[in-house]
Amino acid sequence: MPRTILFNKPFDTLPQFTDKGTEGTPRPTLSSYIDLPGVYPAGRLDRDSEGLMVLTDDGRLQARIADPKHKLTKLYWVQVEGLPDDAALTALRNGVTLKDGLTRPAVVERIDAPAELWPRDPPIRVRKSIPDCWLSLEISEGRNRQVRRMVAHIGHPCLRLIRAAIGPWSLGDLAPGSWRDAPDLPLRPARR
Repeated sequence: MPRTILFNKPFDTLPQFTDKGTEGTPRPTLSSYIDLPGVYPAGRLDRDSEGLMVLTDDGRLQARIADPKHKLTKLYWVQVEGLPDDAALTALRNGVTLKDGLTRPAVVERIDAPAELWPRDPPIRVRKSIPDCWLSLEISEGRNRQVRRMVAHIGHPCLRLIRAAIGPWSLGDLAPGSWRDAPDLPLRPARR
């Protein structure tokens, strides 16, 4: 029986089991939190991003989750600098042109800070003269640093990025640095 787990990756943790960097001080990796042989990440989540990662020992499932051709949705909570207006949100909903081409349309809305939110260590920079807000942003592709580039494109740099869901799986009450077995749920493509 294949094993699939959900992990809430903390900020500043590498999304891999070993640190192949050349820095003198070892950086936290998945092995700092997960001691399960044979499971591997299905996709990546940048070191400076937080939230849900799916790990599995099932190679076919791993490929299905990670491969953009399956259009599995990923939901992010994005704290941005400034207050995006309706035109900025409409641009994301229509797709924006980045250096590597037009993005697929996103499902986006302004939200209150998520109730399940935990403090980040270290905290984000706060500037008293510039407000910030939270967005719920759902995409069905996974280019390198895509969400950060999308919100920057509309003039609202990302301050904090948390992946809240991948396909049918969500963070729920999973604390940062914790993992649990994933429920066996069907994978459906995006609604678009």
